[in-house]
Amino acid sequence: MISRMNNKKGFSVTKQYGFKQIALICFFALYAPILLLVFYSFNAGNNLMLWEGFSLRWYITASENQLVQDAAIRSVIIAVCASFISTILATMAALGTTRTQPFKGQQFIFIMINQPLMVPEIVTAVALLIFFAIIKNFTNYFGLGYLIVAHAAFCIPFAYLPIKARLDGMNLSLETAASDLYARPFMVFRRVTLPLLWPAIMAGAMLAFVISLDDVIITEFVKTPGQDTLPTYMLGQLRRTITPEINAISSILLAISLLVVTVFFLFNRKKY
Repeated sequence: MISRMNNKKGFSVTKQYGFKQIALICFFALYAPILLLVFYSFNAGNNLMLWEGFSLRWYITASENQLVQDAAIRSVIIAVCASFISTILATMAALGTTRTQPFKGQQFIFIMINQPLMVPEIVTAVALLIFFAIIKNFTNYFGLGYLIVAHAAFCIPFAYLPIKARLDGMNLSLETAASDLYARPFMVFRRVTLPLLWPAIMAGAMLAFVISLDDVIITEFVKTPGQDTLPTYMLGQLRRTITPEINAISSILLAISLLVVTVFFLFNRKKY
């Protein structure tokens, strides 16, 4: 009897009754609206949902719109700076929580680093709004620096998790061997740890870039007039006249996000 039980295959949720049907319904609900958006971005007419023929009209219109160009450039600048800052801080935090002896409060530090993932984004946005308002009163500075800092702070846990996961999976033997051969800590990091960690760092940076590029809530609260990013520009347009240009801009953002996430996946799945 026991041998028969041991020979039975383990529990598999994919073989449960109705699993495939529910999965298909969920995928349809998630991706059908996105596919419709992309489809109607090639609409020749002015109506969002009335097909009037295939055309690249709205992509051309979006590319010639000066406001869209300014918002796109601003979005890229913020995303690049925020991902760069957050990745450096995340790498330092990951090294500090994995390449040290266990100490009191280590778990608390881990929780605090990942706090932005657990706190509703609207709470973070309101807190940043109040904090930066106080700074603006003292400095009279109203530049993009606030948006960059806000995005960087929010993106740190997204860059931290893949880097920490890579460090947890790395064997310490190579670093130990380098130390035994009288290599200084910085040399061990530069010659051994960093090359092994580099794919995870790139993956974390790309993930942070996508999160910053697509962010709406924090940007909407922190930005000042004239600092619209592409997502907040689109949100503003939705409150006014809606044309398929919004579909075209959304499709471009979707393509960029898919490209960066694909590269992130390829970096993250690299084996050693």
